[in-house]
Amino acid sequence: MSNGLTYKSSGVDVTAGYEAVRNMKSHVQKTFAKGVLSNLGGFSGMFALDKNQFDEPVLVSGTDGVGTKLMIAFLMDKHNTIGQDCVAMCVNDILCQGAKPLFFLDYIATGKLNPTKVASIVEGVSKGCIDAGCALIGGETAEMPGLYKESEYDLAGFAVGIVDRKKIVSGEKIKVGDVLIGLPSSGLHSNGFSLVRKLFFNIFKYDTEDYFDELGSTLGEELIKPTKIYSNALVELNNKFNINGISHITGGGFYENIPRMLPNGLRAVVDRKHVEVPQIFNIIQRLGNIEKDEMYSTFNMGIGVVMAVDPKDSDSIIEFLRSKNEKAYVIGEVIRGEKELYICH
Repeated sequence: MSNGLTYKSSGVDVTAGYEAVRNMKSHVQKTFAKGVLSNLGGFSGMFALDKNQFDEPVLVSGTDGVGTKLMIAFLMDKHNTIGQDCVAMCVNDILCQGAKPLFFLDYIATGKLNPTKVASIVEGVSKGCIDAGCALIGGETAEMPGLYKESEYDLAGFAVGIVDRKKIVSGEKIKVGDVLIGLPSSGLHSNGFSLVRKLFFNIFKYDTEDYFDELGSTLGEELIKPTKIYSNALVELNNKFNINGISHITGGGFYENIPRMLPNGLRAVVDRKHVEVPQIFNIIQRLGNIEKDEMYSTFNMGIGVVMAVDPKDSDSIIEFLRSKNEKAYVIGEVIRGEKELYICH
């Protein structure tokens, strides 16, 4: 037998990769819907468009990861929800243009491939894709010894959606007097975790198992909550109403993301007293003695999506969303001014 160098002795076990594919197959196939032409294990994923569904179909794409929220998954050794975060971060972005998600690809890089752990990650990706109404048609799992620790991994994703050109939500139709409607978040989502980890684990030395009465859960259970996916709220809504602008409240919080949908010469005004802030944000602000503006420029503060709509449509939109068990409420308006956000009270 040769004692020569092998790929396995260098730290890469290709058989573990084959086992990971076998383990994740059932999760992937749960997401398959009309349009999927390929099967797991090929060199690429294929998806057929329905040529009768759109007059001028436009593809919309988005890519993202989940940042240092991954480190919460490592601390808790819980990996079956973080994939949903990855799907959400990509899908929620393309929903802002009025697109319907079609398919998703994931990328997992790790120091040592653990087939069971990878299957658990993909279980979360699959759940996210089902919630988003898209198919998981491919991805990549890379074993990279020396670059990542054996027990850790990175996760990123790529989503593609479709919208008819006449239904693209670009923000250019936003006007003075439009109402801002907020859709609640499920918690922290996937932003601000570098601050969160420093505060809870480095400064105050909390443990993920520590119970907070204000939260009604352990700290870890709150921090690991998956990012809400807004397909159920937004896909059908864009077909029934004229939505002038949509903003995903992601990295940069209110101050960075709401102005992204505004045309020049218009300002968004949010009344802080109308924003229902979950307890996790109040705890963070209190423990860190953090200024309110810093909170609103770092976190979603309980609002995952903000829409700009004509005031005459706002009540009907809120009523429609509530009929789909989606909470929504007015948090502000659009006025004339610099292209920026002003938060009052």
